Amino acid sequence: MSGSAASPIGAEALATALEVLPTPVAVLDRDWTIGYVNPAAARLLDRTVDELIGRDVRLALPELPGTALHSFLLHARSAGTPVTWSGDHPPAGCRLEVTAVVVDGLLQVSARPVDDRSGGPVAPAGGAAGRTGDAARLRFLAEVSEAMIATLDTGESATRLAELASSWLCDWAVVALAGEDGGPGEEAWAHRDPARRADLDAYVAGRLRNTGDDAAMVEALLTGKPVQLTAMDQDLVAPSLPTEGVRAAWRRLDATSCTIVPLRARGETFGALALINSGNRPAHTEAEIAVAVETARRGALALDNARLYGRQLKVAETLQHSLLSTPPPTDELEIAVRYRPAAVHQQVGGDWYDAFLQPDGGTLLVIGDVVGHDVDAAAAMGQIRSILRGIAFDRPESPAQVLTRVDRVLDGLHVGTMATALVARIERPARAGRRMLRWSSAGHLPPALLRPDGTVQLLDGPPERLLGAECTVGRSNSEVGLHPGDTVVFYTDGLVEHGRSGIDDGLTRLCAELAQLAGVPVEKLCDQLLDRIVTGRADDDIALLAVRSLPEDAGPPA
Repeated sequence: MSGSAASPIGAEALATALEVLPTPVAVLDRDWTIGYVNPAAARLLDRTVDELIGRDVRLALPELPGTALHSFLLHARSAGTPVTWSGDHPPAGCRLEVTAVVVDGLLQVSARPVDDRSGGPVAPAGGAAGRTGDAARLRFLAEVSEAMIATLDTGESATRLAELASSWLCDWAVVALAGEDGGPGEEAWAHRDPARRADLDAYVAGRLRNTGDDAAMVEALLTGKPVQLTAMDQDLVAPSLPTEGVRAAWRRLDATSCTIVPLRARGETFGALALINSGNRPAHTEAEIAVAVETARRGALALDNARLYGRQLKVAETLQHSLLSTPPPTDELEIAVRYRPAAVHQQVGGDWYDAFLQPDGGTLLVIGDVVGHDVDAAAAMGQIRSILRGIAFDRPESPAQVLTRVDRVLDGLHVGTMATALVARIERPARAGRRMLRWSSAGHLPPALLRPDGTVQLLDGPPERLLGAECTVGRSNSEVGLHPGDTVVFYTDGLVEHGRSGIDDGLTRLCAELAQLAGVPVEKLCDQLLDRIVTGRADDDIALLAVRSLPEDAGPPA
């Protein structure tokens, strides 16, 4: 359809020839819009020419995405040379032999039905029976999509992609991602043979980088196209094997050929999927490379989503940690704070704590939780925390008055965010050995008071509205006397609801654990409390603040 010299036959005559040609022919542009189909192609696809011309091929042929033919076309777009695929295409109702090549940015495709079933893709060596044919490929690609969208953790996504690839496309696979700075990033690998996984671990962990054996991967990253090595150059690999242990692992892996497929999404190439065959398994066929390209495309979309989420999470974590201040030093109180982000869903929430001295010598303590788990929640937390901190420092008011003034500011500035919060003020003792704790709660969980003898009391009070709720009902204060050695623990719901516990059960568990920590320094108390309750990964982020009343002459804790 294109030549290096002008054809002596006119364009009209060529168009007429294509129209009557019995071979199906189609041309697609860079955006996958169908620029041309001849009548033979329309008949094969059971469409009219007018139904196809000018439409996105994925919309004109909704049965195409996910098939082996679709994977082949994706591969052909980046192959750089004419490629041919032969296989079943159920929507066409027959077996096809398809050839495609890119000329001047246009993907030119020709096809012909074939009866000979011997020219199909070679089944993967050692693969399970029944893993040939379009239906099996569709099942595999569907499994890739389903497995890859199940997590937003980049490392876990890379591992899943390597495991899926090694189960179907090769003997072992390596996923290599670029770091945020453009240098090497995370890697993941998997081997289909459990007996060889230790060797793969030893090789990947022990090999030297930048010794020249990664030229094919660099080419794939720079060009955005698959690169195939039909044989492994052992002399090229040797410098990357620094010890006899690594060399022995490499020999046992018995790599014989390799195909490297770039991982590309949203216009950016950010990694590569290396598919390595071992022993007698032949090099990948064009059909297998086509499936690999589609696998990498689906995997890259999921990985890129995980990378973008990770960036957002990092921003939120940085913002949140920048707003969690260090408690003030004081001779009268021992204060410890902890913040633990969620791990299960990698969610950053709006949990925060604060502790500072007021001008009259009182100590103000704050614990709170903004509704939501994202950058917006962290930003809203910073805004509410700053408003509350400024108001509380401005004058020595009661906690209820502080929360009331915060309500007015949030309403007047149309902040539009709700949060639970508890403000407490510890006042200097009116008489020796006794301090007063006053607090007011905006829908927050009750503090726990731990006495030196192990007695635990929840400092509960009447339920009151959240900050930001549109209500004019006044707020109330509660108070309790603190003796030397008394410890008050403030916390957010991630602590008591860990493991999907109900609030009542979680509070019972909290009190039971605190009772065993009487007399433990508050820094260790916080750590041990978290370790005892939050076993495994945290379901939600947790803010924790503990304060102990010291004897007047005790001085700061060692």
